[in-house]
Amino acid sequence: MPIDYKKNLARLRDIVSVEDAEGLLDWLQNRPSAKIDLADCTHLHPASLQVLMAAQCRVATWPADASLHGWLASALHNK
Repeated sequence: MPIDYKKNLARLRDIVSVEDAEGLLDWLQNRPSAKIDLADCTHLHPASLQVLMAAQCRVATWPADASLHGWLASALHNK
């Protein structure tokens, strides 16, 4: 499973697909102060990205890949 859910932290790993978007949305809707860890994320499907954008959640850790970090930070209006 590409998303590990903790109390208030979701760790997105490897490839986060369209199938993961609904579960991520459900989890975020019940945790307004949740944070996202993207350190091990290598690909984020646009549906899952839209969930993160709509939830306006805080990013605890950005992806190691500079290119992925750059466009995610831009999309999520975070640095």
